[in-house]
Amino acid sequence: MSNTPQGARARARIEVTAAIKEEAGRRLAAEGAAKLSLRAVARELGMVSSALYRYFPSRDDLLTALIIDAYDSLGERAEAAHTGVADAGPVRRWVAVCEAVRGWALARPHEYALIYGSPVPGYSAPQSTVPAAARVGLLLIGIVRDARRSPGLTPLPLPAELRPEAERMAADLAPDLPPETVAALVAAWAQLYGLVGFEVFGQFHRVVEDREPFFRHAVTGLAHGVGLREGG
Repeated sequence: MSNTPQGARARARIEVTAAIKEEAGRRLAAEGAAKLSLRAVARELGMVSSALYRYFPSRDDLLTALIIDAYDSLGERAEAAHTGVADAGPVRRWVAVCEAVRGWALARPHEYALIYGSPVPGYSAPQSTVPAAARVGLLLIGIVRDARRSPGLTPLPLPAELRPEAERMAADLAPDLPPETVAALVAAWAQLYGLVGFEVFGQFHRVVEDREPFFRHAVTGLAHGVGLREGG
């Protein structure tokens, strides 16, 4: 019985933390991350600021929690999509992950803007955000890694002037993959989020109307660009 008060306090802390993040998410959607204020969140929740500071000592701490949650939510969506096609070829798996990223971003544009939009003035993401942020990238690397073992990976050319940088990236990101493949992966990763960002932020208006097949075609091209082969 002595653990009951501690358990109740722990549950209460979890509930209050969730309420703070939920209200902060609403304010992000209404005003953007740059205007996020702990005082405003506390006011909306009927809390004094000093009480909220016990949960999040600063605005940056709250932003970090929201960023990690967003990255984890995106990663979970992408991983679930990949699990659903785990027995398919590498191109199909790649496309499924990319489509999951797009679907998540369109459903949660304000969270997408938080992690892939304009930087928040005065905020620098700490190292603690990296594991969550890496989930989709590691999934794509894993698809390429599996394809290389199949084999289902086409060797790629690499300009001589890019080789030192490609070798550096490979050493940092995927030492078991050829540097030319890693360079193509980094480019494809950037292009994926460029495609998604253009749609989320409205740059495709009156340019691309039938966006789902366009996106599928584009990310299939990215798969081929990193050397993935159908049925590999």
